Amino acid sequence: MLSDTTPRTAPATALRTGLEAAPKLARLLTFRTVSSRVPEEMEPDQFVGFIAALPELFPRVHKELEVERINGLGLLYRWPGSDTSGNDTAGPATADPATGGSRGPAVLMAHYDVVPVEDPQQWDHPPFAGTVTETSICGRGALDDKGALAAVLEAAEQLLAEGFAPQQDLYFSFGNNEETAGDTAAAAADLLARRGIRPWLVLDEGGAVASGAFPFVSAPLAVVGVAEKGILDVELATEDQGGHASTPNRMGATARLARAVVRLDRRPFPAALPDVTVEMIERLSGSAPLLPRLVLGKVRRLRPVLTRVFGLLGGEPNAMTRTTVAVTQLRGSKGSNVLATRATANANIRVAVGSSVESTLVHLRKIISDPKVSLRVVEGNEPSPVSATDNAQFALLEASIRSSFPDAVPVPYIMLGGTDARRFTNICDAVYRFAPFRMSAADRASIHADNEKIGIETFGEGILFYRTLMGAL
Repeated sequence: MLSDTTPRTAPATALRTGLEAAPKLARLLTFRTVSSRVPEEMEPDQFVGFIAALPELFPRVHKELEVERINGLGLLYRWPGSDTSGNDTAGPATADPATGGSRGPAVLMAHYDVVPVEDPQQWDHPPFAGTVTETSICGRGALDDKGALAAVLEAAEQLLAEGFAPQQDLYFSFGNNEETAGDTAAAAADLLARRGIRPWLVLDEGGAVASGAFPFVSAPLAVVGVAEKGILDVELATEDQGGHASTPNRMGATARLARAVVRLDRRPFPAALPDVTVEMIERLSGSAPLLPRLVLGKVRRLRPVLTRVFGLLGGEPNAMTRTTVAVTQLRGSKGSNVLATRATANANIRVAVGSSVESTLVHLRKIISDPKVSLRVVEGNEPSPVSATDNAQFALLEASIRSSFPDAVPVPYIMLGGTDARRFTNICDAVYRFAPFRMSAADRASIHADNEKIGIETFGEGILFYRTLMGAL
């Protein structure tokens, strides 16, 4: 376990580490591993090329760790633990003094597929060139999520060179279709389950060391996702007799659909401040100035007031308090002068932790209040369970964060987006989501957008974080 005497990461060390490993990440960014639900839009050879490059870039890892393909293009590495006590079904286990129980294997996750690039001309550097500048490594996937994958492997490469081995088995699970909510991570979790392996800890992407993430708090927040909202796509559909646009009927298919969309926009789901968010505010309140600290420190007493305030702030604060609905796609007639016989809208819904897909559908029908608008679930995932913050696993993450980012305040939060980590909640009770990189508001905005990049020193800090974490396992 880490202690207060654990050496802190020096900026010079992080920069040197990042500079040495930058060419490896840059090489991985050159592969156009764009994920798509349309097979014709993908380039399988780029995924194969990415996998083939890994042994060249990380030779010790591929010499000393076991690796197998999952679901075709996914990867699962096993780093055997040095402690052979325990049993064959649970994997190696050692006593954990923090809990009095035993530790089992740990799983570090990442994915190497990326989202498409809308307009390469808008980028300062070509998105798949893997450009290294004086300060940054630029390209699609630098932050989401090849940077984390490369940091995990580089940390393991360095530890292997020093003769280190974890006490328990350590797994690296790398997915190839996270961006399309694919099934590779689920296949990896199922494989471990069939082998009787129940991980002690799972860590995937998610939160980061975020600056400017919360009003009144100047210190960076190391936000660790302990749960994630459910993701639900619902098709709203209306039908009408159609006809020529010169003789429209009142409340035709498009008008009826539009009314339903407006009702969803005007009547948001009820707001509530989850327990995780309350704990997050309590933890960060100590870093706020005096007056905000007095308010934030009484979050439990002021919970109803703060719930309303968060809702009024809109954006992320509002999304933290409720199930959200965003209509993302609209379809009507194919002709400009033809009345639609069928109009549809896709509602992308993020289901609040504590709610469910079924209760969300019931509330949707209540808001729309029109039996002529049909609802069809296109795809739905329930919110994930909430992982604890008072256990040895979260304490280990906190200690690793404080060692690597001594100026940051570790806080739990509920992820608004989705990750591959949710696929592991059936086999592990301690599933967390944290990418060990400093990200400004601009950095966070570049994910899935233009000019995605990661600072060289930031990349080095991430490698050192994984070294620290692996060294404590």
